[in-house]
Amino acid sequence: MTQPRKMTIDIWSDVMCPWCLVGWGNLSQALQQLEGEIEADVRWHAFELNPDMPEEGEERTAHIARKYGHTIKQSKEVQGQMRQAADAAGVSLDYEGPDPAPDAMMWNTFETHKLLTWTGERHGAAKQTELKLALFKAHFNARQRIGEREVLLDVAESVGLGRDAASAALDDEQVAHKTRAEERAAWDMNISGVPAMILEGRFMVPGAQPPESYVNALRRVAEKTSAAG
Repeated sequence: MTQPRKMTIDIWSDVMCPWCLVGWGNLSQALQQLEGEIEADVRWHAFELNPDMPEEGEERTAHIARKYGHTIKQSKEVQGQMRQAADAAGVSLDYEGPDPAPDAMMWNTFETHKLLTWTGERHGAAKQTELKLALFKAHFNARQRIGEREVLLDVAESVGLGRDAASAALDDEQVAHKTRAEERAAWDMNISGVPAMILEGRFMVPGAQPPESYVNALRRVAEKTSAAG
């Protein structure tokens, strides 16, 4: 029986980014189609969409309107398109908590990225992905204030990470340095938007692609790297 081809997928992403969650949903569908053919090791890397976001955050609809020069009506229409894309990808951007719903907000995510960097290095890719998905859920579905440390630590604890260890990681200058290095690596590779996926360390797939595009890209890379090997 032929063993599945192992492949690394490095994803530059931000928890604030709905298209990053859509891209993950579509990639997951692609990997399900390729089960037994390609086995992926997914690693997440830091990219801040809004590195200058203040601590108090910004309401999402107003943020989209301000950043992209939209009216509030246009901003709401864009978010509707995002929700449709998410539904097709098998993921949700909708609030799922108790009423009344808190405002949908945008937060500064550097602390979030530090936690993800540490988790990947200390606990491996699978646990890092588990944390990433929990952070997406906390942000989009629960509308938690993930810019706040205690909220981040709650999410870390929910996926089995030690609260004290996670807190220490957020205070660790080495973790901060490694996270900044990941951000610089993105710019060095001319990544200016997310999601951006690098297959086998060489082949970039930009943006949130449909599942069939990921299937085709993964197969082409598998063929190229197998031939080169």
